[in-house]
This record gives sequence, structure tokens and C-alpha cells, in this order.
Amino acid sequence: MTTNSFRVTPWETASPPTEELLYTIMAGQGLNPYSWSNGPHDVYSAHKHGFDKVIYVVRGSITFGLPLLKQKVTLHAGDRLDLPAGTVHDAQVGAEGVICLEGHL
Repeated sequence: MTTNSFRVTPWETASPPTEELLYTIMAGQGLNPYSWSNGPHDVYSAHKHGFDKVIYVVRGSITFGLPLLKQKVTLHAGDRLDLPAGTVHDAQVGAEGVICLEGHL
């Protein structure tokens, strides 16, 4: 899924990737990934960043929204989000919580 502000790349196989595999993928793309996590149903209100970021979901799920465009997308294990600098977005963590790897461009 691609919108004017972000791109989502779904994981292409039935089995979810390991954190180590996602880390290797990101490092191979010149990213310096770090891990973060949130508990079930945590919410990030609308905000933006001054840098491009790449996020891979390791476990759980998270729904990112573009409130200005009234669009939302839910990511699960292995899914990738490319979020350009300056994109206003919000997020809500799923019922199982979420663990992600993030790198900045």
C-alpha cells in the first residue's frame, strides 16, 4: 500500500520473521536499527518527525494513521512502514502489544 505520505510493504511469507532476520535486512540497507515496544492498546497522538524512518514489526500489531487523509493501516509481524519526514501520523498498538525495529534515513 502506498499513499502520498507513506508506504507499507507486507511480509510475503506465511511464517513471521525473527528479530535477527529483520535486523540483518535493515542493516543490509544501511540502516542502524534499534528496538522499541509498547503494551496493549497504547496510543500515540498525531505528530511528525524531522527525519525519514523505516519500521518493521517484529511481534504483535500496530495501526498507523494519517489523520489529515483519514487513512489507516495495520501492520503485523514482518510488515514494513516507510514514513517520510514531516508526515503527520498517529498510532495505536494492538491487543497483544508490539515490538518493532526502527531505523532512520
